Amino acid sequence: MKAQIKWIDGAMFLGESGSGHTLVMDGPPDAGGRNMGVRPMETVLIGLGGCASYDVVSILKKSRQDIRDVHTELEAERADSEPKVFTRIHIRFVVSGKNLKEAHVKRAVELSAEKYCSASIMLTRGGVEISHDYQIIEVD
Repeated sequence: MKAQIKWIDGAMFLGESGSGHTLVMDGPPDAGGRNMGVRPMETVLIGLGGCASYDVVSILKKSRQDIRDVHTELEAERADSEPKVFTRIHIRFVVSGKNLKEAHVKRAVELSAEKYCSASIMLTRGGVEISHDYQIIEVD
């Protein structure tokens, strides 16, 4: 896997993934930015959410659960002093579907956290406390 980062100006950077996709990262005005893109640490949090969400959806589909939507909310705390690393992250999965079995949803979240989500496992090994919960919404 590869990526490239190009400095645009101020605190703005353009990131390009090895697969050719780009995103704009920028800082707040008080740090020389113009608030035109996500912050670099926000991209880490979004990446974690995407990784975990992908796992949960994939596992639930393999379990033949009738999922209609998965909405994932992340909330992170950072250290007060430099380096301002993540110290705690909470991930909440809101899973909507028809006749979903709670045991399957619980197991999908656990498998993502413990076995499949490389972003989560990497952050945990780095000392970040990551917690999870889920909510199931029954739809017609």
